[in-house]
Amino acid sequence: MPDGTVEGDGPVDGDGPVDGGDPLRPAAPPLRSPLRLATWNVNSIRSRLPRVVDWLARADVDVLAMQETKCSDSQFPTLPFFELGYEVAHAGFNQWNGVAIASRVGLDDVQIGFDGQPTWSGKADVAATAEARALAATCGGVRLWSLYVPNGRSLGDPHYTYKLDWLAALRDSAAGWLRDDPAAAIALAGDWNIAPQDDDVWSMEFFTGATHVSAPERRAFNAIVETQFTDVVRPFAPGPGVYTYWDYTQLRFPKRQGMRIDFILGSPALADRVTDAQIVREERKGKGASDHAPVLIDLRID
Repeated sequence: MPDGTVEGDGPVDGDGPVDGGDPLRPAAPPLRSPLRLATWNVNSIRSRLPRVVDWLARADVDVLAMQETKCSDSQFPTLPFFELGYEVAHAGFNQWNGVAIASRVGLDDVQIGFDGQPTWSGKADVAATAEARALAATCGGVRLWSLYVPNGRSLGDPHYTYKLDWLAALRDSAAGWLRDDPAAAIALAGDWNIAPQDDDVWSMEFFTGATHVSAPERRAFNAIVETQFTDVVRPFAPGPGVYTYWDYTQLRFPKRQGMRIDFILGSPALADRVTDAQIVREERKGKGASDHAPVLIDLRID
């Protein structure tokens, strides 16, 4: 969620450059049903690496979209993923933001950013650039986008306007993808930094006047849904009290005071193939956990 601090972040050497356009390529196994796809805001891949690779193996995940990797391409620890049979594509510039996709079912047509993606600087003397917040690849026949939507910070902050502009541009691109190919299996997966419903937060009173629950943010989220993208997880994990993010402070996790801000939105062709979905709350527990839980879906292979 926040563009903020990292719990337990520390220097870990990378394993060489990872270029979004030239991922490492271990041999992909034949597709088997169901195809398991997940998204996880890892809040620093270098801090979370042991937990992430362990969970990939235990959960038998085929494709993982990651957000807030918080490293440059050269710092991304590719080797442990490669040893498990995953190709990796990563887009990141520094200790902020960063998105990645790890796949053991192919990683093709990698794309960093989407058409019309707004730029951001935040500093008058620094040129605005497109941040590392969107990465796509085709994995096992699914066009997967790993998305880290801007936080917004506060309702009066320029970052909030940037967030709304970013979502509007994503909406236009997403509508275009379905216009071009209505039968495409597309997943928009990641940390959306929006709670679209009141029961997606532990207390609406607490969040009154804050970002993530404001009417313009919710309208922006719903505008993407209205292009025929569906929240494919909620039918299997309905609320209230079902969250994906818990702040590290104020004992939010043991108090069950969380937010549901991580989503997988599927095109009609993808939504029709979802056979199961879950939010893996257990991965928020214990030492060295991210402040987000993984979200995963199972897809029937047609």
